Amino acid sequence: MANYKIARFDEIDAVECPCGFASRAFAGPDNMTATMHIVDIQQDARVHYHKKLTEIYLVLEGAGVMELDGETVPVTPLTAIFIKPGCRHRAVGKMRIVNVSVPPFDPEDEWFD
Repeated sequence: MANYKIARFDEIDAVECPCGFASRAFAGPDNMTATMHIVDIQQDARVHYHKKLTEIYLVLEGAGVMELDGETVPVTPLTAIFIKPGCRHRAVGKMRIVNVSVPPFDPEDEWFD
């Protein structure tokens, strides 16, 4: 087995998520390290948090704000945000981001107040 994995986002189907639509790469039982997502934020995302996941967002296109524990921070392309477990967050605005989840994304670890 190879010591690497390759993902082609143009071949990954997007799924609906609280932020809009996400294409998720490297998910699977043989990977316990991290996943990478391309997320098209179509609307104001729902405020949510994760108990286990750390997320790193990188804004690729568009602009808006991130709500982070009640504070708003303007974001534009090439802004990166490091979101620790427990941080209530959401994106507001139309944008495309890369989201790296450490450990791998788990839909059971999405919590809403």
